Amino acid sequence: MIKTITMEKNTERLEREFQEKIDNEVKIEPKDWMPDAYRKNLIRQISQHAHSEVIGMQPEGNWITRAPSLRAKKILLAKIQDEAGHGLYLYSAAETLGVSRDTFLQWLHEGKAKYSSIFNYPTLNWADMGAVGWLVDGAAIVNQVSLQKTSYGPYSRAMVRICKEESFHQRQGYEIMTKMARGTKEQKQMAQDALNRMWWPALMMFGPHDSDSAHSSQSLKWKIKRESNDSLRQRFIDKTIPQAELIGLTVPDPDLELQPNGSYKTGEINWDEFWNVVKGNGPCNKQRLAHHKKAHEEGRWVREACLAFAEN
Repeated sequence: MIKTITMEKNTERLEREFQEKIDNEVKIEPKDWMPDAYRKNLIRQISQHAHSEVIGMQPEGNWITRAPSLRAKKILLAKIQDEAGHGLYLYSAAETLGVSRDTFLQWLHEGKAKYSSIFNYPTLNWADMGAVGWLVDGAAIVNQVSLQKTSYGPYSRAMVRICKEESFHQRQGYEIMTKMARGTKEQKQMAQDALNRMWWPALMMFGPHDSDSAHSSQSLKWKIKRESNDSLRQRFIDKTIPQAELIGLTVPDPDLELQPNGSYKTGEINWDEFWNVVKGNGPCNKQRLAHHKKAHEEGRWVREACLAFAEN
Protein backbone atom coordinates (compact mmCIF):
# COMPACT_ATOMS: atom_id res chain seq x y z
CA MET A 1 0.00 0.00 0.00
CA ILE A 2 2.77 2.46 0.98
CA LYS A 3 4.74 1.51 -2.14
CA THR A 4 1.70 2.19 -4.34
CA ILE A 5 1.13 5.61 -2.76
CA THR A 6 4.81 6.48 -3.20
CA MET A 7 4.71 5.50 -6.89
CA GLU A 8 1.58 7.58 -7.44
CA LYS A 9 3.19 10.62 -5.82
CA ASN A 10 6.32 10.15 -7.91
CA THR A 11 4.21 9.95 -11.08
CA GLU A 12 2.33 13.10 -10.10
CA ARG A 13 5.62 14.91 -9.56
CA LEU A 14 6.96 13.76 -12.94
CA GLU A 15 3.75 14.82 -14.69
CA ARG A 16 3.87 18.23 -13.01
CA GLU A 17 7.51 18.76 -14.01
CA PHE A 18 6.74 17.57 -17.53
CA GLN A 19 3.91 20.06 -17.94
CA GLU A 20 6.10 22.84 -16.56
CA LYS A 21 8.66 22.11 -19.29
CA ILE A 22 5.90 22.24 -21.89
CA ASP A 23 4.56 25.52 -20.52
CA ASN A 24 8.07 27.01 -20.55
CA GLU A 25 8.63 26.02 -24.21
CA VAL A 26 11.35 23.49 -23.34
CA LYS A 27 11.52 20.77 -26.00
CA ILE A 28 10.87 17.18 -24.94
CA GLU A 29 13.65 14.89 -26.18
CA PRO A 30 13.52 11.10 -26.75
CA LYS A 31 15.27 10.14 -23.49
CA ASP A 32 13.20 12.51 -21.35
CA TRP A 33 10.44 11.18 -19.15
CA MET A 34 7.02 11.61 -20.75
CA PRO A 35 3.50 10.38 -19.96
CA ASP A 36 2.47 7.25 -21.84
CA ALA A 37 -0.48 9.14 -23.33
CA TYR A 38 1.87 11.85 -24.68
CA ARG A 39 4.03 9.18 -26.33
CA LYS A 40 1.00 7.41 -27.83
CA ASN A 41 -0.42 10.69 -29.12
CA LEU A 42 2.87 11.53 -30.81
CA ILE A 43 3.22 8.05 -32.28
CA ARG A 44 -0.24 8.39 -33.83
CA GLN A 45 0.29 11.91 -35.17
CA ILE A 46 3.85 11.61 -36.50
CA SER A 47 3.30 8.21 -38.13
CA GLN A 48 0.08 9.46 -39.73
CA HIS A 49 2.03 12.42 -41.07
CA ALA A 50 4.76 10.12 -42.42
CA HIS A 51 2.22 7.81 -44.07
CA SER A 52 0.55 10.83 -45.69
CA GLU A 53 3.82 11.97 -47.27
CA VAL A 54 4.51 8.52 -48.72
CA ILE A 55 0.97 7.71 -49.90
CA GLY A 56 0.75 11.24 -51.31
CA MET A 57 3.42 10.34 -53.85
CA GLN A 58 1.00 7.99 -55.62
CA PRO A 59 -1.49 10.43 -57.23
CA GLU A 60 1.44 12.52 -58.46
CA GLY A 61 3.59 9.62 -59.64
CA ASN A 62 0.75 8.76 -61.99
CA TRP A 63 1.52 11.94 -63.97
CA ILE A 64 5.31 11.74 -64.34
CA THR A 65 5.15 10.19 -67.82
CA ARG A 66 2.34 12.53 -68.92
CA ALA A 67 3.63 15.90 -67.77
CA PRO A 68 3.14 18.43 -70.60
CA SER A 69 6.80 19.48 -70.85
CA LEU A 70 10.28 18.40 -69.81
CA ARG A 71 10.37 21.31 -67.33
CA ALA A 72 7.08 20.20 -65.76
CA LYS A 73 8.35 16.62 -65.56
CA LYS A 74 11.57 17.68 -63.80
CA ILE A 75 9.66 19.79 -61.27
CA LEU A 76 7.19 17.00 -60.55
CA LEU A 77 10.00 14.48 -60.10
CA ALA A 78 11.75 16.84 -57.67
CA LYS A 79 8.53 17.30 -55.72
CA ILE A 80 7.91 13.56 -55.40
CA GLN A 81 11.51 13.06 -54.31
CA ASP A 82 11.01 15.71 -51.63
CA GLU A 83 7.92 13.92 -50.33
CA ALA A 84 9.81 10.65 -50.07
CA GLY A 85 12.39 12.49 -47.99
CA HIS A 86 9.69 13.98 -45.78
CA GLY A 87 8.37 10.51 -45.08
CA LEU A 88 11.85 9.33 -44.11
CA TYR A 89 12.42 12.31 -41.77
CA LEU A 90 9.10 11.68 -40.08
CA TYR A 91 9.48 7.90 -39.76
CA SER A 92 12.88 8.54 -38.18
CA ALA A 93 11.34 11.03 -35.73
CA ALA A 94 8.58 8.57 -34.88
CA GLU A 95 11.09 5.76 -34.30
CA THR A 96 12.65 7.77 -31.46
CA LEU A 97 9.46 7.01 -29.52
CA GLY A 98 10.27 3.31 -29.36
CA VAL A 99 8.37 1.88 -32.33
CA SER A 100 10.17 0.35 -35.31
CA ARG A 101 9.53 1.43 -38.89
CA ASP A 102 8.44 -2.10 -39.76
CA THR A 103 5.75 -1.83 -37.10
CA PHE A 104 4.54 1.52 -38.45
CA LEU A 105 4.23 0.02 -41.93
CA GLN A 106 2.50 -3.07 -40.56
CA TRP A 107 -0.08 -0.84 -38.85
CA LEU A 108 -0.61 1.02 -42.13
CA HIS A 109 -1.07 -2.17 -44.14
CA GLU A 110 -3.48 -3.59 -41.56
CA GLY A 111 -5.58 -0.43 -41.63
CA LYS A 112 -4.78 0.43 -38.02
CA ALA A 113 -2.92 3.61 -39.01
CA LYS A 114 -4.40 6.42 -41.09
CA TYR A 115 -3.07 8.98 -43.55
CA SER A 116 -4.56 12.23 -44.85
CA SER A 117 -7.98 11.68 -46.41
CA ILE A 118 -7.14 13.97 -49.37
CA PHE A 119 -4.97 11.29 -50.97
CA ASN A 120 -7.96 9.00 -51.40
CA TYR A 121 -9.30 11.20 -54.20
CA PRO A 122 -8.26 10.64 -57.85
CA THR A 123 -6.11 12.98 -59.95
CA LEU A 124 -7.86 12.91 -63.31
CA ASN A 125 -5.85 15.39 -65.38
CA TRP A 126 -2.85 17.73 -65.33
CA ALA A 127 -4.91 20.49 -63.71
CA ASP A 128 -5.28 18.21 -60.70
CA MET A 129 -1.50 18.36 -60.28
CA GLY A 130 -1.88 22.11 -59.99
CA ALA A 131 -4.77 21.83 -57.55
CA VAL A 132 -2.88 19.32 -55.40
CA GLY A 133 0.19 21.54 -55.21
CA TRP A 134 -1.74 24.73 -54.63
CA LEU A 135 -4.45 23.49 -52.26
CA VAL A 136 -3.11 20.32 -50.64
CA ASP A 137 0.43 21.54 -50.11
CA GLY A 138 -0.93 24.98 -49.27
CA ALA A 139 -3.04 23.46 -46.51
CA ALA A 140 -0.07 21.39 -45.37
CA ILE A 141 2.08 24.52 -45.05
CA VAL A 142 -0.49 26.27 -42.87
CA ASN A 143 -0.59 23.27 -40.56
CA GLN A 144 3.10 22.48 -40.60
CA VAL A 145 4.40 25.99 -39.98
CA SER A 146 2.74 25.82 -36.56
CA LEU A 147 4.26 22.36 -36.01
CA GLN A 148 7.76 23.84 -36.20
CA LYS A 149 7.04 24.86 -32.60
CA THR A 150 5.61 21.51 -31.52
CA SER A 151 6.80 20.37 -28.09
CA TYR A 152 8.61 17.20 -29.23
CA GLY A 153 12.14 18.05 -30.36
CA PRO A 154 12.70 15.53 -33.22
CA TYR A 155 9.30 16.34 -34.73
CA SER A 156 9.87 20.08 -34.44
CA ARG A 157 13.28 19.92 -36.12
CA ALA A 158 12.00 17.74 -38.97
CA MET A 159 9.28 20.27 -39.69
CA VAL A 160 11.72 23.13 -40.27
CA ARG A 161 13.16 21.61 -43.44
CA ILE A 162 9.85 20.11 -44.56
CA CYS A 163 8.15 23.52 -44.48
CA LYS A 164 10.81 25.07 -46.70
CA GLU A 165 10.27 22.39 -49.32
CA GLU A 166 6.46 22.48 -49.05
CA SER A 167 6.47 26.17 -49.94
CA PHE A 168 8.17 25.23 -53.24
CA HIS A 169 5.45 22.63 -53.86
CA GLN A 170 2.69 25.16 -53.26
CA ARG A 171 4.22 27.63 -55.72
CA GLN A 172 4.62 24.88 -58.31
CA GLY A 173 0.93 24.02 -58.05
CA TYR A 174 -0.22 27.64 -58.20
CA GLU A 175 1.94 28.21 -61.29
CA ILE A 176 0.17 25.33 -63.05
CA MET A 177 -3.26 26.67 -62.10
CA THR A 178 -2.32 30.21 -63.17
CA LYS A 179 -1.13 29.10 -66.61
CA MET A 180 -4.23 26.98 -67.19
CA ALA A 181 -6.61 29.65 -65.92
CA ARG A 182 -5.04 32.13 -68.36
CA GLY A 183 -4.87 29.66 -71.22
CA THR A 184 -7.59 28.47 -73.58
CA LYS A 185 -11.24 28.26 -72.59
CA GLU A 186 -10.87 24.49 -72.24
CA GLN A 187 -7.76 24.82 -70.06
CA LYS A 188 -9.46 27.31 -67.75
CA GLN A 189 -12.42 24.95 -67.43
CA MET A 190 -10.05 22.11 -66.48
CA ALA A 191 -8.52 24.32 -63.78
CA GLN A 192 -11.96 25.30 -62.46
CA ASP A 193 -13.08 21.66 -62.45
CA ALA A 194 -9.97 20.64 -60.47
CA LEU A 195 -10.67 23.40 -57.94
CA ASN A 196 -14.31 22.29 -57.69
CA ARG A 197 -13.29 18.72 -56.84
CA MET A 198 -10.34 19.48 -54.55
CA TRP A 199 -11.65 22.45 -52.54
CA TRP A 200 -13.76 20.65 -49.97
CA PRO A 201 -11.39 17.69 -49.46
CA ALA A 202 -8.61 20.27 -48.89
CA LEU A 203 -10.66 21.89 -46.12
CA MET A 204 -11.21 18.45 -44.59
CA MET A 205 -7.42 18.01 -44.29
CA PHE A 206 -7.42 20.05 -41.08
CA GLY A 207 -9.61 17.47 -39.38
CA PRO A 208 -13.02 17.75 -37.71
CA HIS A 209 -14.23 20.72 -35.71
CA ASP A 210 -12.33 20.94 -32.44
CA SER A 211 -15.46 20.06 -30.48
CA ASP A 212 -15.66 16.77 -32.41
CA SER A 213 -11.97 15.85 -32.25
CA ALA A 214 -10.91 13.13 -29.81
CA HIS A 215 -7.31 14.39 -29.60
CA SER A 216 -7.30 18.19 -30.09
CA SER A 217 -7.77 19.33 -26.50
CA GLN A 218 -4.99 17.22 -25.01
CA SER A 219 -2.68 17.82 -27.97
CA LEU A 220 -3.06 21.57 -27.48
CA LYS A 221 -2.37 21.30 -23.74
CA TRP A 222 0.82 19.35 -24.44
CA LYS A 223 1.65 21.67 -27.37
CA ILE A 224 1.93 18.74 -29.73
CA LYS A 225 -0.44 20.87 -31.77
CA ARG A 226 -0.01 24.62 -31.47
CA GLU A 227 -3.31 25.75 -32.97
CA SER A 228 -6.80 24.33 -33.27
CA ASN A 229 -8.16 22.63 -36.40
CA ASP A 230 -10.70 25.38 -36.99
CA SER A 231 -8.25 28.28 -36.63
CA LEU A 232 -5.80 26.65 -39.07
CA ARG A 233 -8.58 25.92 -41.55
CA GLN A 234 -9.79 29.53 -41.39
CA ARG A 235 -6.29 30.83 -42.03
CA PHE A 236 -6.02 28.62 -45.12
CA ILE A 237 -9.41 29.79 -46.39
CA ASP A 238 -8.57 33.46 -45.94
CA LYS A 239 -5.24 33.07 -47.77
CA THR A 240 -6.51 30.91 -50.62
CA ILE A 241 -9.73 32.58 -51.77
CA PRO A 242 -7.96 35.81 -52.86
CA GLN A 243 -5.44 33.65 -54.75
CA ALA A 244 -8.30 31.99 -56.66
CA GLU A 245 -9.89 35.34 -57.46
CA LEU A 246 -6.57 36.71 -58.72
CA ILE A 247 -6.38 34.12 -61.51
CA GLY A 248 -10.11 34.21 -62.31
CA LEU A 249 -11.25 30.99 -60.61
CA THR A 250 -14.28 30.63 -58.36
CA VAL A 251 -14.32 28.72 -55.08
CA PRO A 252 -17.22 26.22 -55.29
CA ASP A 253 -19.17 27.47 -52.27
CA PRO A 254 -22.53 29.23 -52.81
CA ASP A 255 -22.60 30.19 -49.13
CA LEU A 256 -19.24 31.97 -49.21
CA GLU A 257 -19.43 35.38 -47.58
CA LEU A 258 -16.77 38.02 -46.92
CA GLN A 259 -17.04 39.28 -43.34
CA PRO A 260 -16.43 42.92 -42.26
CA ASN A 261 -13.16 41.83 -40.61
CA GLY A 262 -11.81 40.56 -43.93
CA SER A 263 -12.29 36.88 -43.07
CA TYR A 264 -14.48 34.53 -45.07
CA LYS A 265 -17.49 32.59 -43.82
CA THR A 266 -17.95 29.34 -45.72
CA GLY A 267 -20.65 26.75 -46.06
CA GLU A 268 -20.64 23.62 -43.92
CA ILE A 269 -18.24 20.82 -44.80
CA ASN A 270 -19.79 17.44 -45.61
CA TRP A 271 -18.49 15.59 -42.55
CA ASP A 272 -20.32 12.40 -43.53
CA GLU A 273 -18.10 12.25 -46.61
CA PHE A 274 -15.01 12.95 -44.49
CA TRP A 275 -15.69 10.13 -42.02
CA ASN A 276 -16.63 7.76 -44.84
CA VAL A 277 -13.24 8.33 -46.47
CA VAL A 278 -11.40 8.04 -43.13
CA LYS A 279 -13.10 4.67 -42.56
CA GLY A 280 -11.70 3.39 -45.86
CA ASN A 281 -14.59 3.97 -48.24
CA GLY A 282 -13.25 6.83 -50.36
CA PRO A 283 -12.80 6.68 -54.14
CA CYS A 284 -9.18 5.45 -53.94
CA ASN A 285 -8.64 4.04 -50.42
CA LYS A 286 -8.27 0.43 -51.51
CA GLN A 287 -6.19 1.36 -54.56
CA ARG A 288 -3.72 3.46 -52.54
CA LEU A 289 -3.19 0.85 -49.87
CA ALA A 290 -2.93 -2.04 -52.35
CA HIS A 291 -0.32 -0.10 -54.33
CA HIS A 292 1.75 0.58 -51.21
CA LYS A 293 1.61 -3.07 -50.11
CA LYS A 294 2.66 -4.23 -53.59
CA ALA A 295 5.57 -1.77 -53.79
CA HIS A 296 6.70 -2.69 -50.28
CA GLU A 297 6.70 -6.40 -51.08
CA GLU A 298 8.45 -5.94 -54.42
CA GLY A 299 11.15 -3.91 -52.69
CA ARG A 300 11.82 -6.58 -50.07
CA TRP A 301 14.85 -7.96 -51.93
CA VAL A 302 16.46 -4.50 -51.96
CA ARG A 303 16.10 -4.15 -48.18
CA GLU A 304 17.42 -7.66 -47.61
CA ALA A 305 20.38 -7.04 -49.94
CA CYS A 306 21.24 -3.81 -48.13
CA LEU A 307 21.14 -5.55 -44.76
CA ALA A 308 23.31 -8.39 -46.04
CA PHE A 309 25.84 -5.92 -47.42
CA ALA A 310 25.87 -3.98 -44.14
CA GLU A 311 26.53 -7.16 -42.16
CA ASN A 312 29.51 -8.00 -44.35
